Order: sequence, then C-alpha cells, then structure tokens
Amino acid sequence: MLKNAVALDNYTVEFKLNDPQTTFIHKLSVIGIVPEHAYNETYGEHPIGSGPYRFVEWDKGQQAIFEANPDYYGQKPYFKKLTLLFMQSDTAFAAAKSGQVDIAEIPSSYANQKVDGMKIESLSSIDARGITFPMQPDTGKKTENGYSIGNNVTSDPAIRKALNIGIDRQALIDGALNGQGEEEFTGVDKLPWGNKDAIFEDGKVDEAKKLLADAGWKDTDGDGILENNGTKAEFTLLYSSNAQERQALAVALSEEAKELGINIKVEGKSWDEIDTMAHSTPVVFGYGSLDPTDLYLRYYSKSYDPANYNNIILYNNSVVDNYLRTAITSTDQNTANKNWQLAAWDGTTGFSEKGDATWLWIATINYMYIMDKDIDIGTPKIQPHGANIFGNILEWKRT
Repeated sequence: MLKNAVALDNYTVEFKLNDPQTTFIHKLSVIGIVPEHAYNETYGEHPIGSGPYRFVEWDKGQQAIFEANPDYYGQKPYFKKLTLLFMQSDTAFAAAKSGQVDIAEIPSSYANQKVDGMKIESLSSIDARGITFPMQPDTGKKTENGYSIGNNVTSDPAIRKALNIGIDRQALIDGALNGQGEEEFTGVDKLPWGNKDAIFEDGKVDEAKKLLADAGWKDTDGDGILENNGTKAEFTLLYSSNAQERQALAVALSEEAKELGINIKVEGKSWDEIDTMAHSTPVVFGYGSLDPTDLYLRYYSKSYDPANYNNIILYNNSVVDNYLRTAITSTDQNTANKNWQLAAWDGTTGFSEKGDATWLWIATINYMYIMDKDIDIGTPKIQPHGANIFGNILEWKRT
C-alpha cells in the first residue's frame, strides 16, 4: 500500500502509495505521531502522546494511571487524574457497588440492577456479533498448519440461508443480551457502506423449513434433527470462553435452531484452541470498525491468510471480489461506498443473506457502564469494537 513517506518540512508529510487506497485516510486517523527520540523497543510500555492526558504509570494486570497533560493544546480536561483498574466484570460491578470505583464496565446481565447513588448508562455501538459459516465442504483438505478445512453442513447454502431468515434476532437480543443491543443483518448496517437493500425480514420459521425441505433436508428418524444423504444437520459453534455475551448468544441461537431441525452444539474455547478449528467450525466473532478495510479482509478471496482470521471462511465470489477491489482502489469516496454496498447485494449476488449468506450476523451490542450519579459523560461517541468510552473525555465532569 505505502510506497514511501517524506517529511517536506516540520509540519508536512507527503505519503506516496503504490495504488489508490480509499481506506488509507482511515488508517492515518489511528496512527499516532511519536517523537523520534522517544521511539524504541520499550515505547509500548512508556508511550508519549499529544492528547489531553499523559501516561504516568502502568502496573501490568493491575492498573494504569494518567494525569492531565499541562502542554495539551486544546481544551483542558475537568478530571486531572484517571486511574484505570483492570478487573473482571463481576469484580468491577462489586467494586462499583461498594464505592471503590466511580465507573465500571459491566455485562448486559446487570442492565436492570439498582445501586444506591449510581446510574447505568447503555452506549450503542457498531460492534457486531456474527457467526462464520465455513463455505467449503470437508474433503480432507488441511491448512498450511495442518488444521482441517471445510464443513459438510455449513457449506450448504440452504442451511446458511435458513438460519439467517429463520432466527428471531430481536428475541435473541431480548433474551441473551437483556435487550442491550440492536438487530444486525450484514455486519455493517449502521455504517455509510452498509447496504439497506441487503437487510431482510427474519423470524420466518415456515419459510426456513420449506427452504431446507426443498434442498433435501428431512428428519427421517424422528429425532428432531434433519438429515440429507446421511449427513445430520448439526455442527459445533465455538465462542471465546471468557466472553459472556458470546456464550449467551450462542446458547440462545442453538435453542432457536432446534425449531428448524438444526442441532448446534455450543462449546467455549480459548483463542489458541479456536485458531486450530476455525477453518472447519463456525465461530462467534465480533467486528466493529470505522475502516471498511474490515469488509475487504473478511470477504475478498485473496485476503485469506492462515496466520490470521482474514477470509477465514474461504469465501470466493469473483463478482464480489470485483466490487471490493473497485471500492478499495477508488479515488472517490462515494464510488467506494457504492461498491462496498454492492458487494453485499447487487440484486443478483453478494456476501449477504440475499446472496451467498456467508455469515449469520445477529446484533450490535450495547456497552454497559455503572457510574456515580453525579458523573456527566456528555454525549458519548458510538462505540467501536472493544469500546472507547473515553472518546469524548473532554466533555466529562461532575455535576
């Protein structure tokens, strides 16, 4: 992407790219400007920045401390010191209840809790939860690392489409997420490159059942699970074992899938374990970025890389590839957005349910915080993957 970068003077840098890249500006927005004299192999543990706070101390696994930056060029922050404590969610909630912390991130299961002197804020996000569908059948192929490729159930588009249209996303949100989320159909519904024409009606159980029956899936032995040519309509669904909301969504989805005759076996694993299984086994993932490069890496056929999760489903659609290449190499943002949208659905094909139904997107999650009633956090920005409640820290104050 980047050919070279040249400092033209003390205030101007010229970047030359190998080809046009509409997403380059998104990458620049998250690249820090670092003093050359301070950048070395220990910079990650002793960062220097130009924001409203300066780094003071980091006790790994315990806490990080920041103080207001006296040299900050902009508005001065109300809070002169921030101490971030690293806690599990249950511990953080207990600390908030006992008055040990002013604000804590909590899971959606605590959304309706009442604590004297505290309030709960629910922040919407673009952080989508979705499930991968390995697109290839299991023919015995292995990755470069010797991991199995393919799944004989999810490689059938009837299974993928039936789950997409048959489940009730709002019911999953109300149950698994305690109502703290919004329906998601393409993974990027809320973003400028989201395609409204790719959104569909879900909860259509009868239509999903007919689709499966027309594809040859029948319950021949009366056990409630469909079969097709000796293959049971069942698969394992993996989630990160330390992610409560992913576990809750996976379990709730497995219950809904039973009505369609599909048996989903839910298993929590470490990411190291998931790495060895993700080419052949559906996984609950989370994505949410203001950089559409995410779309490109997720669906462009040649983006597959065994060292990461890029195109982990091994999707290959030449029409979609063309839209994605046009989008990422365009010199015009409107043209780029149009092609990102067409990659989801162009009226004939695409990566969304209306096309190849490559993923089962379920919801964007809300990030939940409990905090002192007298803390005013202003108007928070919409939250990305992993959240960033401090994005509008200059608006924060006590009332």
